[in-house]
Amino acid sequence: MDKYKAVCFDLDGTVYRGKEAIPEAVELIDALGSRGTAPYFVTNNSSMTAGQLQAKLASLGIQAEEDHIMTSAIAAAAYCKEHFDGASVMMIGEEGLRAALVEQGFSLTDRNPDIVVMGIDRGATYDKLAEACLAIRAGAGFVATNGDKAFPTERGLVPGNGSFVKLMEYATDVVPVIVGKPEPHMLHFIQQQGGYQKDEMVMIGDNYETDIEAGLRFGIDTIHVEGGVTSRETVMKAAKQPTHLFATLTDWSR
Repeated sequence: MDKYKAVCFDLDGTVYRGKEAIPEAVELIDALGSRGTAPYFVTNNSSMTAGQLQAKLASLGIQAEEDHIMTSAIAAAAYCKEHFDGASVMMIGEEGLRAALVEQGFSLTDRNPDIVVMGIDRGATYDKLAEACLAIRAGAGFVATNGDKAFPTERGLVPGNGSFVKLMEYATDVVPVIVGKPEPHMLHFIQQQGGYQKDEMVMIGDNYETDIEAGLRFGIDTIHVEGGVTSRETVMKAAKQPTHLFATLTDWSR
């Protein structure tokens, strides 16, 4: 544990499930804090701001530094700042994405943008999607916060941002740049922020296809924890294995 300076946790399924904290994760985060290591929290959720997620974590007994919360919205805005600085942006998304883009200094527009940035938008209308489609077909760049096909709710799995991204791909014949996991952009921005070496970083998650793949693609250590999206049996069949495979995060401190 002591070798890592940047311990990166997935949120839903790793730190909490819905409105309930996962006790072993809380214990590990406390243990890291006692060693002077402030963990990072890395999520494909683009709908919430870092402040909103910080408040949710606090309600579960987890103290998080706001600048150690990396959402796919924050990463998408940072990616656009690197590659499209000064561009006008048409946004499909919610408050988390809007706040991230505004913080990076982007001007938001409903017509003739330089780029379209797409995150989950539970208020999306046909007209909004049509305008984005026309903008992309007219040459606007296309960036998506994440490609999650579905996400869990109390009622079951419902369409995620990736489902809407596929609709736009089909309508425009343009494949977007996807910033969220399993792409390594969020881990790259954390490395930049803290000035870490890759051997000082580790990615922890329950989903092999997003969390573990992100770490593998970025070239850092990974920890898969059971009880979430991907079973141990499925992980064991993967061509590339995580650095560690634990039943619970309590196993890491043993």
